[in-house]
Amino acid sequence: MKYLACLITLFFPLLVKAQDDMALLEETDSTKEYVSATFKGTRIINFQSVEVPGKGVLEFMIQHRFGDINGGANSFFGLDNGATIRFGLGYSINGRLEVGIGRTSYEKLVDGYVKYRLIRQTAGEGSPISITLMGATYCTSVKDPDIAINGYDKYHYFADRLSYSFQTILARKFSDVLSLQVNPIFIHYNLVENISDKNNALAIGFAGRYKFSKRMAVTLEYGLKYNSYTAQTYYNTAGIGWEIETGGHVFQMFITNSSGIVEPQYFLHTATSWKDGGVRLGFNISRAFNF
Repeated sequence: MKYLACLITLFFPLLVKAQDDMALLEETDSTKEYVSATFKGTRIINFQSVEVPGKGVLEFMIQHRFGDINGGANSFFGLDNGATIRFGLGYSINGRLEVGIGRTSYEKLVDGYVKYRLIRQTAGEGSPISITLMGATYCTSVKDPDIAINGYDKYHYFADRLSYSFQTILARKFSDVLSLQVNPIFIHYNLVENISDKNNALAIGFAGRYKFSKRMAVTLEYGLKYNSYTAQTYYNTAGIGWEIETGGHVFQMFITNSSGIVEPQYFLHTATSWKDGGVRLGFNISRAFNF
């Protein structure tokens, strides 16, 4: 949208110094020895991680999903198909509180979120886990495709374009190479597609990271829906990825069965399954700026 483009245009002249993402994700406290880099980025594959950027850090992220691999060679295994893309900006005020905004091509969705690092894992005595809270609002800008047929606009009220999610992210770094995370989530739709659909849904995500070299790691995630809020068939989201630190960037490449990039899309509206080969190649790339 033009508004997001304006925001990006305003933000980028302010960026005066780029630093290594890993250092920027760390915060210091002289009284406690915190466990650092539970995850190396603010995203794992689709899921938000327990991490937030450091104090005064602006993170710019590009998230990209290609088409289904089972399209075969005719579609170059999904690379020729239309892609889903999200551009996002997240800024941390104090190393604990992050505010962000993004625009996703899928469903023409604009999202805004607040993420707060409530508790951070400490070495020795203290907290054995990290806890981060997150709330997000999503607004679709698509037009009602059936307005001419039905004679009314289902998005007549602006509130009907909105949905929300609230999640608690819990993680623990068990060693220098292994980190695990769980994130229960509540999702609410102001407007549902069918009269029998429910406005509220619950899900839970499981994720892990295994570091096998100084700068490389394998990531896994799986999302489990608690309740069937709709009679339509959707599948649990799952992904496996490869992550590399490249100086000032974090680059993540993966395979997932989800086309959607934000929480209501991949937790509840994943329309293809691994069993049927309905998976796609995707990547996330982030750049952190300190100013």
